[in-house]
Amino acid sequence: MQLPPNEHDNFSLSRFESMLKTNDVYFFDSEEFENIIQYYLENGKIALAKKATKLGLEQHPSATNLKLYQIEMHIFENELDIAESLLDELYSLEQSNQEVYIQKANIFSRRDDHKKAIQLLEQALEITNDENDVMALIGMEYLFLEDFENAKLVFMKCLENDEEDYSALYNVIYCFEFLEQHQQAIDYLNDFLNKNPYSEVAWHQVGKQYYILKEYKKALAAFDFAIISDDRFIGAYLEKGKVQEKLNQYEDAIESYTITLGLDDPTSFALLRIGKCYEKLGDNELALQFFTKCVEEDGLLDKGWIAITDHYFRKKDYKKALYYIEKAINIDSENVRYWKRYARINLRLHLFEEAEHGYRRTLELGNYELNTWLNRCDLLLKLGEFEAAIKNLLQASEFYPENAEIEFRFAGLYNILTEGRKATYHLKNGLKFNPDYVIIIEELFPNFYQRPSVQQIIEKHKNPSL
Repeated sequence: MQLPPNEHDNFSLSRFESMLKTNDVYFFDSEEFENIIQYYLENGKIALAKKATKLGLEQHPSATNLKLYQIEMHIFENELDIAESLLDELYSLEQSNQEVYIQKANIFSRRDDHKKAIQLLEQALEITNDENDVMALIGMEYLFLEDFENAKLVFMKCLENDEEDYSALYNVIYCFEFLEQHQQAIDYLNDFLNKNPYSEVAWHQVGKQYYILKEYKKALAAFDFAIISDDRFIGAYLEKGKVQEKLNQYEDAIESYTITLGLDDPTSFALLRIGKCYEKLGDNELALQFFTKCVEEDGLLDKGWIAITDHYFRKKDYKKALYYIEKAINIDSENVRYWKRYARINLRLHLFEEAEHGYRRTLELGNYELNTWLNRCDLLLKLGEFEAAIKNLLQASEFYPENAEIEFRFAGLYNILTEGRKATYHLKNGLKFNPDYVIIIEELFPNFYQRPSVQQIIEKHKNPSL
């Protein structure tokens, strides 16, 4: 049911709200209450919808549709036992009402008993006049079960009944994609297009499948057909731009993205991509202008702040780069890539404590690349945090056993802590694993490297006969 479509319904709504303000009691017929409730539900005014349902049932206690609204609201608030009890009462009176089965199925779905929900919806299917609506619900239950094959078949049937049911079409393609059946999706869409050659949605989906398969020229042709079918289809222009980027056609991509800016309010995605294209064309100033417009359009788009960060990092303007990476981190503090940039920038600024913090957060967030452990170790060494540096290396060695870069750092650190035996042990390990990396000791621990006993061990490794 749509929002109140005529003056009579608007009058009913005004009378109802006037009644709530004055505490007077006006009479409404049950259909008026239904329209009022539906209006409040569609506008997210749940408390007023509940109030209208309660008053409606007081005036029309046997009105089935009002009882169904009452049940729907109990389900919405997860009061499933109450809803089920009310449905059982209604079922004894209304065994041929499809909504009773649908709401019962809704309860079982909320309880994660999707198979039982499907059984009830199949019963509703036998008595419904809205076959597609019920089948769509069945399809969703199969999706909840991750039974994508059956879900796909149900949504295909929806599309057979109504070729303009684009929600069903999207769900069919979603199932194909989840099953990684991209070529089958293309075949299905081509069959659909044989009957509906000007379906911009179908052409758009064909293009997306070719994009996944990296068949970019075919994808480009499909998006062109989508645009021919609807020259105001923003999604097709955006996808076309992405393909043109993949084909290194950056000026064409800029043109595609720019068209979208004139069709609707500018999207931060389009502005970001235009900036990236100018960056690839070597026009860094224009790129920066579009990155700036991007974050002005959507201050929460962290990728925009990152693009500006990288721009200033390449220009070696590290203070500005730091300012912008902090903006990105404020938006998404769990993003490993941002913390790695944060660490790198602070390192260039010789802000070693902040750089160490950046690498530590990177590790805490699950990025266990070798360079992250090593960079953090070297910073802890600069900061004189030798115990922490060793602890860091011990953790690294669990992921990278028998690694010379780790072993030589162990050797130098244990020497600083005057644990000679451990220093010698790790020095020999490092030489055994990869002697070329002994330069690490020469650079990070020059005093240790120049020690005659260390030189003797290195020479002996080179010439075992000595």
